Amino acid sequence: MKKMQFLTAGLIAAMMVPAVAQAQTGELRRDRQEVREQKRDVRQAVRYGNRGDVREQRRDLRDARQEYREDRRDWKRDKRYANWRAPFKYHRFAAGNRLNSRYYTPAYRLNYDARWRVPRAGAGLSYVRHYNDLLLVNVRSGAVVRVYRGFF
Repeated sequence: MKKMQFLTAGLIAAMMVPAVAQAQTGELRRDRQEVREQKRDVRQAVRYGNRGDVREQRRDLRDARQEYREDRRDWKRDKRYANWRAPFKYHRFAAGNRLNSRYYTPAYRLNYDARWRVPRAGAGLSYVRHYNDLLLVNVRSGAVVRVYRGFF
């Protein structure tokens, strides 16, 4: 009986981690939408309102931008993306370089995350983190397809 409860608790915890990550992504998406709506409101106030309306709408826009910055900062502080160091020295890779297989072992491959705003990796490709760079690597040949410098 104890074993079953332990397994159930483990499954629930495993299912909750992606939900938390998705909640953060959804929050950032809503914040960006709020900023767009506030910009629209400022344009309308400038076009049709008086000075008081414009001032109020600009204040609302400033607050929406601040909220977005705070949420983005919290997302970047997420422990899964902090203090990443590989057991080898930093090398500045470029598209076309070939990687040694130890650079793209499964331990360094990352699952796609929509928050990154990069295209999904296709078949035979995988995203690999190398210090603060994000590399799109062909896992069959080790060829670097694309480099996103200073991504993390």
